[in-house]
Amino acid sequence: MTTAGASPRIVLAGNPNAGKTTLFNALTGLRAKVANYPGVTVEFESGAWLLPDGSRAELVDLPGCYSLSALSAEENVAIRAIVGVPPMPAPDAVVIVADATELPRHLYLALQIKELGVPSVLALTMVDAIARAGASIDAGAIEAATGMPAVPVHGPSGRGLRELGDTLQRVLAAGEVAGVELADEPAALRADVASVAAHVPGELHHDDAVRARAIARWTLSSIEEAELHSTVPRDVAVAARARRDAARAAGRDLDVELAGARYAWIDRHSPAFVARRRPAARRATDRIDAVLLHPLFGFALFAVVMTVVFQALFVGADPLIGGIETAVGALGDFARAQLGAGLLRDFLTEGVIEGVGAVLVFLPQILLMFLFLGLLEDSGYMARVVVLMDRVMRSVGLHGRAFVPMLSGFACAVPAILATRTMERRRDRLLTMLVVPLMTCSARLPVYGLLIAALYPADGATSFGQGALMAAMYLFSIVVALVASHVFGRTVLKGRPAPLVMQMPPYRRPHLRTVARMMLQRSGVFVRDAGTVILACTIVLWFLLSFPREPALERDYDALRAEAKNAAIVEVSPGAPSLQERLAALDSAERGDRLRHSYAGRLGRTIEPVIAPLGFDWQIGIGILGAFAAREVFVATMAVVYGLGDVDDAGSQPLRDRIRAERRSDGTRVFTPRTCLSLMVFFALACQCMSTLAAVRRESGTWKWAAFLFAYMSVLAWVASFCVYQLGGVLGLA
Repeated sequence: MTTAGASPRIVLAGNPNAGKTTLFNALTGLRAKVANYPGVTVEFESGAWLLPDGSRAELVDLPGCYSLSALSAEENVAIRAIVGVPPMPAPDAVVIVADATELPRHLYLALQIKELGVPSVLALTMVDAIARAGASIDAGAIEAATGMPAVPVHGPSGRGLRELGDTLQRVLAAGEVAGVELADEPAALRADVASVAAHVPGELHHDDAVRARAIARWTLSSIEEAELHSTVPRDVAVAARARRDAARAAGRDLDVELAGARYAWIDRHSPAFVARRRPAARRATDRIDAVLLHPLFGFALFAVVMTVVFQALFVGADPLIGGIETAVGALGDFARAQLGAGLLRDFLTEGVIEGVGAVLVFLPQILLMFLFLGLLEDSGYMARVVVLMDRVMRSVGLHGRAFVPMLSGFACAVPAILATRTMERRRDRLLTMLVVPLMTCSARLPVYGLLIAALYPADGATSFGQGALMAAMYLFSIVVALVASHVFGRTVLKGRPAPLVMQMPPYRRPHLRTVARMMLQRSGVFVRDAGTVILACTIVLWFLLSFPREPALERDYDALRAEAKNAAIVEVSPGAPSLQERLAALDSAERGDRLRHSYAGRLGRTIEPVIAPLGFDWQIGIGILGAFAAREVFVATMAVVYGLGDVDDAGSQPLRDRIRAERRSDGTRVFTPRTCLSLMVFFALACQCMSTLAAVRRESGTWKWAAFLFAYMSVLAWVASFCVYQLGGVLGLA
């Protein structure tokens, strides 16, 4: 509890889609901050709530959950925050947000909290919707039955917020309350609960026997989850596991018994809380759902929606990305003009400024992705998509919510990884994060375009082959991602499959202020956390590509430039290269020579024995190393390696021609068809994107999963490329 004189600590709990976030925003305004719960990666928001008497309370927004059974990290955090399991402080009160249109379902969580004896207030949302549906709600009857004051609220308009504050202050003034058991339990279940409650330590139940039994019920329903071991004392966990094993041996299902007792109470009392809706009101929603959830029409409509979303994502983001790139380029040019040639100028322009640009260039797509996801979620449509896709995704071990992040992975893996936040279970989020980078993102397209163009010269006779090969690469990525999810779901992330349990929210107009706030907040978190890693990696890559500063080159380029200038004085034959063209060619050749002698070039020669079985030489190795900044950098890096200057377009004809003509010392071609195929497979599977690794580190909360992602994708890419190149040789492919 809060010490004397300190602001009271209020936690906001409720089911997903209950309107909890909207209410939190209305109560705190823009005075909220994001942090992590101690010891876990689950985020929470906290903010100052100005109460009617002028005092302030700290309002903490708990993750949305359907119950206090720890089937996910979020539910685990919720029970720990409400009970006050160290190091989390116990709250002074709980505001439980419940959707009035689905009150019986939302009361399950409320009953669990009431059992714990925490002072509570029930905030009823969607009261307007229930009135329009021809129903009414009796807040007095709810308080009489549950002992919790019930206050109708409407976050967007602010209606009921003052009444909620007044009610909360009365609850706080009343002080601690005893736990109340409302549900009638079978004798065998009561014995199980009492046996476990005897082991609950006093610092958790505060000499309240009812509260001790409530903690015992939670432990019994959650003990099979591995994450629970760090939450409850060992004696409690051992006792709960023993009772579950005994019940299972007797043919009893404790989960069914625990839930059944509470729902029996809810079914008995809920008719007095909410009058039944008119049948016609329900049929309108059912008619819409009949189309959106149809096995054929539902998929077709979803395909249309996603096509529009991703088309808008590309069309809307491209001008913004171009503007950011232009601004970063202009800033770099300004710095070059203001600073003299030297290490400091190169560090600021090529390391820091380009590193910042590498972070900011993702912002347009991330902002738009969160905007679209927020609109779809707030409108109620995303819940239908999850139900529609769950059966398909579950066949390969993925949750239905994984479909949207995987689909958005075709645009960019970074916002796709951030989109996994819509999934409740940590296991499902991790599994999706591990396979999303396998989807063919837009950054791979320049590489594919360059290599396919090297395989097929641009003419009408080969255009079909180009398109077919590009489509094959997309299909290849989808198949590998599904196979990988199937394998990981049964090995490294093996766990009890979680059924899809979710409430179908009503269709409603999205609250734009809430969506915009979420969009800006999540994007800011990405820039702050993942952006720092991307910037650091960019600087390290600049160092590898730029040092040593004065390597011993094979040619004296200063002398060659002087010779070119002297020759320009003499009359030259028509059609010969101009002085500017010759100097530019020498500058490009010098950059390529310096790159070959850089630490990255030396590293490329070092790794050549490892990549040689894949058909790659050390020059391709430099391109692979350069691609860690971003996959599309491979094109520009190869142009510099071959002394062609700054080429950013995969369609650059000089680079295509050089790739087709490049020969090894023995006269054989470097980029043969099987080398190009091997390289495309390598890029399809390798995790050559430090931004993706930074995003995984940010979302998982540890470098362990980022390192695992990099390791497994690197090994998979090497093995697959090896098979393609070596099998191609066996089959006689050039």
